[in-house]
Amino acid sequence: MPNKTVFLLLIILLLTGCFEKKNKTVILKQPPLVRTVAIQSNPNAIHRLSGTIRARYETPIAFQVNGRILTRDIDAGQRVKKGQLLFSLDPRDLNEAVNVAKAQLAAANAAHAIAQSELKRKKKLLSDKLISPFEIERFELAERAALSQRDASKASLQQALITRAYTELQAKQSGILIEVSGEPGQVVSVGQTVAVLAQDGQRDVEVFLPGGHQAPHKGKAKLKDGRSVDLELREIAGAADPLSRTWRARYRITSNDTTLPLGIIVQVLLLSETDTSNLQQVPLGALDERGEGSNIWRVIDGHAEPVSVQVVRLSDEQASIRVELPPDTRIIALGTHLLTPGMSVRTQEQ
Repeated sequence: MPNKTVFLLLIILLLTGCFEKKNKTVILKQPPLVRTVAIQSNPNAIHRLSGTIRARYETPIAFQVNGRILTRDIDAGQRVKKGQLLFSLDPRDLNEAVNVAKAQLAAANAAHAIAQSELKRKKKLLSDKLISPFEIERFELAERAALSQRDASKASLQQALITRAYTELQAKQSGILIEVSGEPGQVVSVGQTVAVLAQDGQRDVEVFLPGGHQAPHKGKAKLKDGRSVDLELREIAGAADPLSRTWRARYRITSNDTTLPLGIIVQVLLLSETDTSNLQQVPLGALDERGEGSNIWRVIDGHAEPVSVQVVRLSDEQASIRVELPPDTRIIALGTHLLTPGMSVRTQEQ
């Protein structure tokens, strides 16, 4: 009887061990699940950005003299014409400077008249031989000095009048005031900006390029009314913005359409100038940079196989590669650094 009990216990233990071993074997042999995406053909566009319509010339407006703003005759967004009055300063100090210059000119005219009269009298005495010729030279020099002083006083008065005219700030060109900061009662210094004038005429599109990218020379801008205008690179900043790390670039609108409203947002398509044959787009996570070159991975008969590629460009989320694979070929999108050639995988399409 005891032998029979021991025999039954042995049979139960053997069956339990086989069941656990079988379950563990099934879990270990399960291939990993990978997500696949289809590679896409790469268009000529290398950047799709938002741009802003700007005037070709945006001129800061400032006074050429110090003073307190007396009047402000314009507002932001207002269209102004060439010669229109924008601001005026309190002219009292400069009026006094003009009065001083006028008084100095009057004194110089009087001194010159006296010198002329003295010279004329001395010349008469010389004709009567009452004085020597050497005496007359001193009065000629005095008359020339008085004449020079009169000319200097005239120039001082003219300068004072010009300076007083600077108290009235006028528009040098026609355009739209995109910014106005000066206010009546404000004391301003020479060159301090009180407004910004967007001059009429040529328009630009301003964009901010991601860091590390060379600015393309051509592009297109799509307007809100459905029209597209051609763009040409005009300038690019010499350094990246310290906060956004982007590069400011301005593209000239070749059509010279001066009716485009300032400040509107447009969709900008910048075009590649390089050969785009065999170029494809893949997610950045699909690139495997291990080894001596770049690879992507595709699944063949349930096994992962690497494909060598040439990386042409990188953006924030996509990579442009050159590879001889048909479009819509599905590749592994993530976790490529964990794959080995011939590794069994299960696929899940994205």
